Amino acid sequence: MKSVKLLVVISFLFSASLYAQTETSTEVVPDTVLKEEFVPLFSTSLGVIDEETDNQDVSGLLQSSRDVFTSIAGYNLSAGRYRVRGYDSENFNVMMNGITLNNPESGRAIWAFWGGLNDITRYQESKNGISSNQYSFGGIGGFSNIDARASSQRKGSRVSYASSNRTYQHRLMVTHSTGLMENGLAVTVSGSMRYANEGYVEGTFFRGGSYFLSVEKKINEKHSIGFVGYGAPTIQGRQSISVQEAYDLTGNNNYNSFWGYQNGEKRNSRVRNNHIPMMMLNHYFTINSKTTLNTSAFYSFGRSGNTRLNWQDAADPRPDYYKNLPSYYDNPEDQSLFAYYTDAWQNDVNTQQVNWDQMYFANSKNLHTVQNVGGVIGNNVTGNRAKYIVEEQRSDQSHYGFNTVLNHQLDENLKLSLGLNGSFYKSMNFQVVNDLLGADYWVNINQLAARGLSTSVEVALQNDVNEPNRIVKEGDRFGYDYDIHINTYNSFVQIEGTTSKIDYYGGVSLSRTSTWREGNVENGLYLDESIGKSEELTFLNPGFKGGLVYKITGRHLIAVNGAFLTRTPQTRNLFLSPRTRNQVNKNLNSEIITSADVNYLVRYPNVKVRATGFYTTIGDKTRVIGFYNDELNTFGNYVMRNVNERFLGTELGAEVNVTSTIVATGALAIGDYSYTSNPLVDITQDNSNELLVSNKRIYLQNYKIGGIPQTAASIGLKYNSPKFWFAGVNFNYFRDTYLDANPDTRTVEATSSYVNTDPQVAEVLDQVKLDPGFTLDLFGGKSWRIKNKYFLRVNVNINNVLDTKDFETGGYEQLRFDPQNTGKFPPKYGYMFGRTYFAMVSFNF
Repeated sequence: MKSVKLLVVISFLFSASLYAQTETSTEVVPDTVLKEEFVPLFSTSLGVIDEETDNQDVSGLLQSSRDVFTSIAGYNLSAGRYRVRGYDSENFNVMMNGITLNNPESGRAIWAFWGGLNDITRYQESKNGISSNQYSFGGIGGFSNIDARASSQRKGSRVSYASSNRTYQHRLMVTHSTGLMENGLAVTVSGSMRYANEGYVEGTFFRGGSYFLSVEKKINEKHSIGFVGYGAPTIQGRQSISVQEAYDLTGNNNYNSFWGYQNGEKRNSRVRNNHIPMMMLNHYFTINSKTTLNTSAFYSFGRSGNTRLNWQDAADPRPDYYKNLPSYYDNPEDQSLFAYYTDAWQNDVNTQQVNWDQMYFANSKNLHTVQNVGGVIGNNVTGNRAKYIVEEQRSDQSHYGFNTVLNHQLDENLKLSLGLNGSFYKSMNFQVVNDLLGADYWVNINQLAARGLSTSVEVALQNDVNEPNRIVKEGDRFGYDYDIHINTYNSFVQIEGTTSKIDYYGGVSLSRTSTWREGNVENGLYLDESIGKSEELTFLNPGFKGGLVYKITGRHLIAVNGAFLTRTPQTRNLFLSPRTRNQVNKNLNSEIITSADVNYLVRYPNVKVRATGFYTTIGDKTRVIGFYNDELNTFGNYVMRNVNERFLGTELGAEVNVTSTIVATGALAIGDYSYTSNPLVDITQDNSNELLVSNKRIYLQNYKIGGIPQTAASIGLKYNSPKFWFAGVNFNYFRDTYLDANPDTRTVEATSSYVNTDPQVAEVLDQVKLDPGFTLDLFGGKSWRIKNKYFLRVNVNINNVLDTKDFETGGYEQLRFDPQNTGKFPPKYGYMFGRTYFAMVSFNF
């Protein structure tokens, strides 16, 4: 045990050393290449700049892994937006029955598509980091495989009810499994309903159901066939993040700008409506005692939509739009308008929130005649033309494919795995009129298209030149309409071996991905480029991985893992402006990933420890950011090339049985997640093929990747009573979180109008670092055994017991920038919820 204590001390010293390096790495370092001495070498997050958070993509690895570190981090550190090793979830593979569930377009596993099926998804095989994987080649972050076979489910029934004040208020879940019956049949069914009239954040709501069916038939000792089907239809009112001014004016750090009163009732303008069912057929073939062959076919389909406000010839209706905030009118020579808007924001809910009644009124007073509707001369339509509507942006999908894996025991100590899979994916992207807000119609034209064009304005205005001046009503498609196709074939080979002192594995993979855009309407801006099939982009990506475990003793082990692979860029980064045209970005390459980690593990009956050092680089990335160009009054595209990321850090996790009833847990993660290149950028506009800026240098090197606490820790105690109850407490700490930064201000051009001593230099170049924060969480529960065959369980979790509401968990700098007024477009922030709870009672029989 002395060696265990020594290991912990060494690990913490290593972590402290890395932490010290991380602290000093943010100093401003002049770039000798530049004439301007004050342009630093920093690094920033280049993730998609968006005005709302998206909590759909949660790695299953963090929720169920038995690894001592990831199990603690997954449950305790998620509230601070901690991500294991700083990785995006595209680096984690989530599977069900060996079929990969990660979305081909985003690379992420969208857990909302099967949300509410906790009774099924709670049982997973998981491994963290680079590892052997008998189902696929895997990602550098690890994998989780959900075993949904009916014969694998625990026989019996379970009914549970949960109450919460978070996303939903009520959840009812029912699950029944027959187990494998004498006739060789096994059936599992599960379903749940989740509901909230209003969640923790004002103006949000939740309506969700979920269903699951798994049927398996054992034909004989060699063959079993199975069917799995599931889905989770969900409608959810969403939450915004905003600028600090809005939070201060409302006195609410969870202020939500997406809702307002309509006829005295709250209505949210941003509603997510998803339902993507999945079906799969599985064949389990035991060839002999040493060889198995599992083959699956799958099909998923359905709708994914998000509503938002749209407007024509009208003022921006968003309450926290910068021209609707008091600061826009802060004129030292005349404070009257500033005082007026300040008072309105503090006292008038129609100023603070979306003013639905005003939009209905504006639509009802806009009598208008549209000439030559549909291109038919004399076909004129008169009525109230909508100034404001609610549109739904849809991304429906159709996805099918196959997966087959052969596992063969070559000898007692050597195992071979071979796999081949194909994925054929299509997303259908279009806009739909969701609500005309009392108007008679909306006109399918692009009001911004007439600016800066050499072509005919009348033609350029048309979103669809084949139906000019088309009148659209509720339920009609309008605007953009295109499909994205992604076809992928992937194969892998893996060897796993074991000896008395060393376990090892090695694997190789090869994948081929083809993707293209197919336009369904001919846009007036791009008559020759918008409709039909684009250039087909093909990427061939190899991968290599390997690792070994050296057994110092049966209790002390050293594990080393490494991987090198390439990856197809995400589809959103392949096309310059997929909503308008087929044009692809130039100089596209596969992303290059190298990763390695070294682990020291201790395994005693009462002590489990893992200390890890890791190093990962992801290079040659392309990033496309859409933004609104204030000077041109149109949307633009910010295309960055040669973006390189580095993830360096250490992890320490420990679980110690202090006594027979008391368990202590601890996790510490210290990282340096930074950008290591100075990318080049091209800037274009949606209204023209003209290149506004070419090969501008962005100085991002050593800026921190935003939105992630680069230091996080958790310490917990749990008491397990011999009388079948338990209680515990966790203290969680987060620091070194930076905002996603605006890359356009980290340029020579952005600072060229200043001298070195100007205070604006620091305002423009310094990356915003958020204050540290912590939470204190309590949990407990009790179980009863009834008549030796029934079980009743009660569990309660209380998060952020101290009700801390000023802990900033993330945000971003806006891409808009005014060098004459650096504070005109301040950062947007997101805050942690205050005190929340989750309580559940379940009955097993």
